[in-house]
Amino acid sequence: MSEHVLPAEEPIRFIAPIIQDNPTGWGPCEMPEQFRDMPYQPFSKGDRLGKISDWTVVQDKKYQNKYASQFGAGSSYAYFHEEDESTFHLVDTTRVQKPPYQRGRARGQRGRGARGARTPGGMTTLSKQRDRKLGKRWGQRGAPMKIRDASVTVRPTWVTIEDMDFPRLAKLSLPGIKEGEDIVCCGTLEYYDKAYDRVNIKHEKPLQRIDRIFHTVTTTDDPVIRRLSKTMGTVYATDAILATIMCCTRSNYSWDIVIEKIGDKLFLDKRDNTEFDLLTVNETSVEPPADDGNSINSPRNLALEATFINHNFSQQVLKSGPNEPKFKFPEPNPFVSEEEEGEVASVGYRYRKWNLSNGVVLIARCEHDAVMQGPQNETQFLSIKALNEWDSKLANGVDWRQKLDTQRGAVLANELRNNSCKLAKWTVQALLAGSDQIKFGYVSRAQVRDNSQHVILGTQQFKPHEFASQINLSMDNAWGILRCIIDICMKQKDGKYLIMKDPNKPLIRLYDIPDNTFESDASEESGDEQTETPFAPLYSYGNSKRI
Repeated sequence: MSEHVLPAEEPIRFIAPIIQDNPTGWGPCEMPEQFRDMPYQPFSKGDRLGKISDWTVVQDKKYQNKYASQFGAGSSYAYFHEEDESTFHLVDTTRVQKPPYQRGRARGQRGRGARGARTPGGMTTLSKQRDRKLGKRWGQRGAPMKIRDASVTVRPTWVTIEDMDFPRLAKLSLPGIKEGEDIVCCGTLEYYDKAYDRVNIKHEKPLQRIDRIFHTVTTTDDPVIRRLSKTMGTVYATDAILATIMCCTRSNYSWDIVIEKIGDKLFLDKRDNTEFDLLTVNETSVEPPADDGNSINSPRNLALEATFINHNFSQQVLKSGPNEPKFKFPEPNPFVSEEEEGEVASVGYRYRKWNLSNGVVLIARCEHDAVMQGPQNETQFLSIKALNEWDSKLANGVDWRQKLDTQRGAVLANELRNNSCKLAKWTVQALLAGSDQIKFGYVSRAQVRDNSQHVILGTQQFKPHEFASQINLSMDNAWGILRCIIDICMKQKDGKYLIMKDPNKPLIRLYDIPDNTFESDASEESGDEQTETPFAPLYSYGNSKRI
């Protein structure tokens, strides 16, 4: 037999590692290829690595922070879903869970059927009333989501440039923006009547109808802004437009703003004859008003009513007699024509400038509603706004006539829940204008089912900065949102753009639209705001309104 000879084993070769020499420090000189573009997430050796599915965390509250990192959750590996699922529907085959008040009803009816059998009509009146009350208490579970209409119809020719969702916008911040610098001041202001500070439930005052003109001129129609744009500034707007953008993360209803880029300048405009200037009612409520056009409590009718109340209240609380003193800015009101002389509401305009860094200079028209004498006889500028009560039972609110004098904080807290966006916009406008005080009026319907008669139940005032902190309004975040939109628009080519709040999702979209968009609609929509209302004649001509 021949012996089997094993082949000689090859000697194991030692491959020397590549050593990167770093003469100026320690560690590698360049990023290894397998770690390139990988986001960095800080990790501590003391943190626990968990299982993929650990149900003990859900079942036992004691272990909720079992895998919490000392560096926080972090967003480096967060998942962001960007696909549109509006057309996706899930078929739910699970059995509908009855609310507690309906469980065992069949058994109860069999056992106590004799009591309800005497009442004609099948079901007893008592059981209907009980179910109605309990249904309100437990809420209408499984109610379909309300589909709202967009403020403007998106046309096929429009190109979507950017989607900005609210969670990301809420994290933006631009700190260090200083108080605005006055460039031009014009208009005439009347003095606040301090007798209205003594109005209460027992001494209420009826709201009067005051025939005065309110101008709502957009940015590019403002002759002062046109004059200033030739020599200074890169972004131009009004305080109402800025407040809408800055407080967009609190809004639920759809709105839109037209942006025109010309060279290195941006002009922010509202469209003519739209509902932009109407005040929303219970927009942020858990159960906002039902969209029934025939009802006095539909969103549009409530918005018209709130705007009517706000305009009349802001003029009724002033000393407006012919012999009463008035505060006049150096220049006259730029929007008053000869036939309107003496009929214009008390208003003062401040055209102010802000430096937003990196060459972005904002110029905006801001408004004051009145003035009053301060404790040291100094002149204080006021923003006067009215909160309105329409139906406390339908609005899930508190009855003002019972709570306003004794628990005013509860009334205001309820308004902050139901009208968070509106109150935030008012506060931002007061801060932009540099108002010393915000005066709130509490105005309610004289009768719940009549939206034509109202009474003033009380007033309350705040310093804008203090009220902003009270409602958790961060101006750093507000400036950050505005600057983000400005930067995106500045990168685009010259033309016309539209920013719109999605009617059913918490995001805003920026569209590239043709230059002639909305120009042909002006004649068609000229009569939109002349809709007759059941409480007052609301006339619209051009950019001014008579209440």
